[in-house]
Amino acid sequence: MATHRAARAWTRRQFLVRSTSSLAIASLATPRISRAADRPHIAGGIQSGDVSNGSAVIWARADRPARMQVECSTVESFTTIIASASRDALPDADFTAKLQLDNLPGGQDIFYRVSFDDIATGMTGESRLGHFRTAPAAGQSISFLWSGDVAGQGWGIDLSRGGYRSYRTMLDNRPDFFIHSGDHIYADCTIPSEQKLPNGEIWRNVVTEEKSEVAHTLAQFRGNYKYNHLDQHFRAFHAAVPMFAQWDDHEVTNDWSPAGSYDEAGFEDDGTPRLVARARRAFFDFMPIRDIGARQGRVYRKIAYGPLLDIFMIDMRSYRDDSWNKGDDHRGWILGAGQLAWLKRELAASRATWKVIAADLPIGLVSLGAVALGDGPPDRREHEIADLLASIKRAGVRNIVWLTADMHYTAAHFYDPNRAQFRDFEPFWEFVSGPLHAGTWGPGELDNTFGPVAMYRNGCSEAQGENLAPCFGLQFFGRVDIDGTSGVMTVTLKDVDNRDLWSVDIVPQPQPRPAVVAQHS
Repeated sequence: MATHRAARAWTRRQFLVRSTSSLAIASLATPRISRAADRPHIAGGIQSGDVSNGSAVIWARADRPARMQVECSTVESFTTIIASASRDALPDADFTAKLQLDNLPGGQDIFYRVSFDDIATGMTGESRLGHFRTAPAAGQSISFLWSGDVAGQGWGIDLSRGGYRSYRTMLDNRPDFFIHSGDHIYADCTIPSEQKLPNGEIWRNVVTEEKSEVAHTLAQFRGNYKYNHLDQHFRAFHAAVPMFAQWDDHEVTNDWSPAGSYDEAGFEDDGTPRLVARARRAFFDFMPIRDIGARQGRVYRKIAYGPLLDIFMIDMRSYRDDSWNKGDDHRGWILGAGQLAWLKRELAASRATWKVIAADLPIGLVSLGAVALGDGPPDRREHEIADLLASIKRAGVRNIVWLTADMHYTAAHFYDPNRAQFRDFEPFWEFVSGPLHAGTWGPGELDNTFGPVAMYRNGCSEAQGENLAPCFGLQFFGRVDIDGTSGVMTVTLKDVDNRDLWSVDIVPQPQPRPAVVAQHS
């Protein structure tokens, strides 16, 4: 013990000089495989996220207490290092580490290299390479993807069926970034070893202990995220494409709300259910999401991505009321007063051509625990959406598009005040796309409160039934392209086989009403 304490007291320089000499001597007698096993390993994949105007977050997980080392370069050979930083990966965070890099060059491909130094021995382990592109300058085009819903309904990693195939397809699209609209995990769903398919075949999952039960402990919530990193396509995609992460309900439990979701573990001192606190902790441990000042743990945020695009990542779970069964005169909330005020203010202040509201729920699809309640004027949670849409019109904010997932099918909705019960807003588009790897459902019912019209829908047919397995091909994501010269936004709905199912070109408008140039089926 005395010798160990003395070693920990050395300076890092002394330690590395001493350890290099020791390794040279030890190499004469120690088998190579043993030395490799002693080195720290990256447990799972590496990720980047929240890439903005000159900044990015880098994430990785070690297999032991270690110090994450990150180096960045504008060339893949790493002949020139433009930034470097380190962060400890400790047991308290399940050996995860993330750090934010700032002052990066804009509109530039950035290659990054991640390795871990063993805190106890100082040995450096394997390194892995990743890539992201910083927000562009004026005149540069943008391409990004969005979707959600992974490993739902017990459909996990079946290696014989290609694993998470959607991630391989999305990587082939080479986007600048990816918006994950929520349900990164299904903490309330187990992954069984087998599931029977409608055609009589058997779906065989990779299984883990943490996914054998519904998540209640912090270790089980973390195990849900670690399960996804077992898939090779998931790892390859996240190493090459930065993610903008938000959450939905299944990161905690189905249709959770702050007041209504708890278990026998009880509550924290501030009244937060421990179930929610554990889920939130695991989410922030495993997501490459920035810490937002003193409000660490807040999911909603704005990501500025050059002069053409601002992205508003909203949180429709953490501040909602439990109003589904309240009386008709109840003015419910789904964003909460603080987030709603922030969103109004930031939208009005945005000078980007396009303002994308990345939502974890659609606003016009009737769904238990969501926003829409059925036909009629705004009621309960719809009051906040009505307030937001009216404020956008009053502030003269143009070119707003909503993107979401959650519904396990893909659709394009055009919200038209001339068809709505509530009419104090300018028309806009909402696009729904998912799941990435979960059961597929049929298209849902739209209500007329805000006048949505389904311009395209694709999901399970009545004959196919609900919860159709991923192997039947109805897995979806969306692609957005913004032309750097004209500013035209093209939204394309795609499937797991990379087929273009439907698309629309939207011209940015100085006046409120967005113009549709063309639709393609």
